[in-house]
Amino acid sequence: MMKFTVLTLFPEMFAPVHESILKRAQAAQLIEVSLINFRDYAASKHKNVDDVPYGGGAGMVLKPEPLFAALRDLPPSPGRRRIVLLSPQGEVFQQRKAEEWSRWDELVFICGHYEGFDERIRSLADEEVSLGDFVLTGGELAAMVMMDAVARLLPGVLGEKASAEEDSHSGGLLEYPHYTRPPVFEGMEVPDVLLSGHHRRIEEWRRKESLRRTFLKRPDLFAKVEFRAGDFNLLEELIREHPELAQERSRWEHLRPKPKKRR
Repeated sequence: MMKFTVLTLFPEMFAPVHESILKRAQAAQLIEVSLINFRDYAASKHKNVDDVPYGGGAGMVLKPEPLFAALRDLPPSPGRRRIVLLSPQGEVFQQRKAEEWSRWDELVFICGHYEGFDERIRSLADEEVSLGDFVLTGGELAAMVMMDAVARLLPGVLGEKASAEEDSHSGGLLEYPHYTRPPVFEGMEVPDVLLSGHHRRIEEWRRKESLRRTFLKRPDLFAKVEFRAGDFNLLEELIREHPELAQERSRWEHLRPKPKKRR
């Protein structure tokens, strides 16, 4: 079982972790979620966790004492624990980070708030991670997004391993289109291949459509794609179908296996 521990001033914000897939994963004892309000560790009479910054400036800064005390009070982890400081200065969170974290036994998220935090708090963390190049009021929303991304990679959480493997960004590609009943809706038809029952052709169609979506929407992702045999032929087909994007060939051409020289 993987444990998510969150140090936050607003544990009530985490209602989403008690719904949907995360709720079922907790009920099945596949994950555990522990929410710790580090205001409880403030030493002052009024439980102050922030103060004005030295040197002046706008806003308030999180004090180090409550967070240091909260972390020191965590029970020993039976396995490997990773402490993550959620910070706009950290590495941007991506699928490969979720995959890396899914191999840990416990993730501890430190959620900042207010204008910032005392610089000494950085020493508590094993790494700093950001949800993206934008500013949030605090780290709570980022923590929930990251927990969801990691939890769905754990065995049993989605029910079928293939569900996670076929998600967008797994393997570097965007996910192929999905369809369900009815076969025709307001004039829009399900592709014939999906109704054929021909598994190999369906697999080929899905792979090509994943490449197409990545090619058209996020060609920057090609640097991270785990290419399969035959993908480069499919990409050439896509260029013939979308000649205006021929310039994008440079994003993946250098990854094409070089032909072996004949002796």
